[in-house]
Amino acid sequence: MTREEKSIAIEDLTAQLAGSNIIYISDISGLNAETTSSLRRACFKAGIKLEVVKNTLLAKAMEASSNDYGDLPSVLSGNSAIFISDVANAPGKIIKDFRKKSAKPVLKGAYINSEIYIGDDQLEVLATIKSKEELLGELIGLLQSPAQRIISALQNKFAGSEEETEA
Repeated sequence: MTREEKSIAIEDLTAQLAGSNIIYISDISGLNAETTSSLRRACFKAGIKLEVVKNTLLAKAMEASSNDYGDLPSVLSGNSAIFISDVANAPGKIIKDFRKKSAKPVLKGAYINSEIYIGDDQLEVLATIKSKEELLGELIGLLQSPAQRIISALQNKFAGSEEETEA
């Protein structure tokens, strides 16, 4: 790879990192072609971009980015692949699902909305993070609940008073 090609690759990675607040880094080495293809298909269906990257180029892109990746560049050794998503828990769920069949992919770290997660032991936490849509749904449900109780109570009261007037 020439210097110019490296420079272009770093610029592309920096742009990808700037465009997303959810990035997982994992090791997918050792997966056979069929499993890798299956992983890529699952990512595509979930709206996740999966890309195998060179560690040095990703480290330089993180350095050039306006985001603070903290200690995340320290996990860049061996083979690395990045999962870029709009949904915080989607890559975690896919990795967890694939781990039922094989030991890989191994989570190296993640950057989610300025929070840094390092190590494979964080996978369970990341897979159970609620998405923005799930949180909004719960909030709406909580806000609607008291109003629904009041409406129900009023309907029951009026229904009871109509029965009394008929008798």
